[in-house]
Amino acid sequence: MTDDYLFSLPQPFITIHGNDKRFPVRRVWCVGRNYAAHAKELGNDAKESPLFFSKQPDMVVPGGGTIRYPSLTFNYHYECELVVVLKEGGENVAVEVAPKLIFGHAVGLDMTRRDLQKQMQEKGRPWEIGKSFEQSAPVGAVTPAMGPLSAGRIRLSVNGEVKQDSDIGQMMWNEAEIISRLSQQVRLSAGDVIFTGTPEGVGPVTRGDRLLAEIAGLEPLSVTIA
Repeated sequence: MTDDYLFSLPQPFITIHGNDKRFPVRRVWCVGRNYAAHAKELGNDAKESPLFFSKQPDMVVPGGGTIRYPSLTFNYHYECELVVVLKEGGENVAVEVAPKLIFGHAVGLDMTRRDLQKQMQEKGRPWEIGKSFEQSAPVGAVTPAMGPLSAGRIRLSVNGEVKQDSDIGQMMWNEAEIISRLSQQVRLSAGDVIFTGTPEGVGPVTRGDRLLAEIAGLEPLSVTIA
């Protein structure tokens, strides 16, 4: 009950396509370097064990819209990604069981302060400062699904110019494998949100830029940098 707490806090959420109810966000997980071409463009080896990091739930921007250019950076990047949301959880989930945990999918943007991320990498320090900050996780409406997506065009344009254009079938680790591996690291639960990685073509944006992120079969996500 609310009376049991000193004050109440808002519940982070994502909208659901065709449904007035909201999907409550528990945790936000991200997968790094899940497309070989993107790993190479950042100077990393092609395939390795999934690299997981997190963003705070209240950094989700449901439905996109206008987000502000963040502080501390001069190299603010977009990363268009397939987002998977879970209706169930578990620990040490088998790959063949993982698809049963999926509620649906959405288009997301893993916004990144690239200069700060690289500075931390060069110093051997955690690079949370480059990934986890206010409004760093815009997410479009969730489309409910019966299971994982194995293919589909993923594309991002900036001011009408296509910058990223690939297929989610190019992911090195598919949805079931990602869920299974992540469940070995943490106990997953309903409300968990997973950004599955971005293809090649990431780059900087500046104030006034308009981003359109699309994945075949899902609701598009439009964002303007304030």
